[in-house]
Amino acid sequence: MFFFVIDVIELFAGVGGFRVGLERNEGFNTVWANQWEPSTKVQYAFDIYSSRFTNGVCSNKDIALVDEKEEIPKHDLLVGGFPCQDYSVARSLNGESGIQGKKGVLFWEIMRIINHHKPSFILLENVDRLLKSPSKQRGRDFAVMLASFRDAGYIVEWRIINAADYGLAQRRRRVFIFASKNDTIHAINHNSNSLQETIHDNGFFTTEFPIAGISTKHPASHYALPQDIVEISDNFVANFRNAGIMKDGYIYTEEVIPHTVQSITLREIMLKAKDYQIIDERYYIDDDKIGRNGKTTLEHFKYLKGSKRVDRTSSTGHSYTYSEGSMNFPDDLDNSGRTMLTSEGTKNRSTHVVKDLDTGRLRILTPVECELLNDFPPNWTEGISDRSRYFCMGNALVVGLVEKMGRKISEIYESEINKVK
Repeated sequence: MFFFVIDVIELFAGVGGFRVGLERNEGFNTVWANQWEPSTKVQYAFDIYSSRFTNGVCSNKDIALVDEKEEIPKHDLLVGGFPCQDYSVARSLNGESGIQGKKGVLFWEIMRIINHHKPSFILLENVDRLLKSPSKQRGRDFAVMLASFRDAGYIVEWRIINAADYGLAQRRRRVFIFASKNDTIHAINHNSNSLQETIHDNGFFTTEFPIAGISTKHPASHYALPQDIVEISDNFVANFRNAGIMKDGYIYTEEVIPHTVQSITLREIMLKAKDYQIIDERYYIDDDKIGRNGKTTLEHFKYLKGSKRVDRTSSTGHSYTYSEGSMNFPDDLDNSGRTMLTSEGTKNRSTHVVKDLDTGRLRILTPVECELLNDFPPNWTEGISDRSRYFCMGNALVVGLVEKMGRKISEIYESEINKVK
């Protein structure tokens, strides 16, 4: 019998990837979620989210306008996938009453909510380049984030995870960030262990995402964050590896090698999707009509996915040669899928092109196949246009990763309520 409930809020919820993954485990109760897309009148992702989940409040409002005191309920766990932005900070105008980040940076909205509600745990997702940005001051943005968590009273663990390494169907690399409030049992337990042991043996990621070893190409690094977050923003540089931990402003980071398992293949995804769809002509690649570029659709895809060297001139008059290598065409059905982008399904180099299992004809993936690549239930985004369905899946995370993390969070939370060290 299950004896506890973990109240969750989900920020930047999209079509609900975090919630789907967490609620595949017992005990997670999403009490409030927010999804708002500023660039469109029709809120496709919100429409899907609000139609799929009936309990809890789903807010369709600019998060910057949400009152964290009046509108957001108390919660144990905050989750969300937020944009990679410029996190530089500066002193406030009077120079004494704190710092101010650049306007519109959504991470500061997360911290506003965290600083008020102080949830026990936080789970965030972002693109892996976050650890290296910006290019002119490598590691600054992530260091600013870590310092913000330090100042709010949290320890932070992170890991870059490729979903296909752990048996899922897509080669999608993302950084996951797990923060624990300093007074939780999970955080206190780290007092008696080295930070390296946390990464290897008893940290948040070790059970569900085991490692096979440490890379010898990149040495481990230790950093102490300056107390002044403005100094971090102005001067701090770091080489953050794919795994690490920050406690009390001290950072240990190293490059770990995942203990990989066989991934689900594109062929398996396409076979599973056959039970939920009829593939009509609009998904097949037309080789009859000539497009504006003078090529048929097939010829255009072959060009996009082939190797090329093109002489170009920049806006300043500088001449250079643009080059890129070739890609599998069509995609290898006995491998996992490539990373889906929001341009999936368009005439784009990144779009998957597959050989249909029944007809042998070339076609793009269907929306159902894209949902299954992200481990969503089939037809999860049904009811909006195909273009919007592809866009939503290009923005989504791989649900199975969150399902695995949910198991670990349940284990940690059970220890928390039972005060087991």
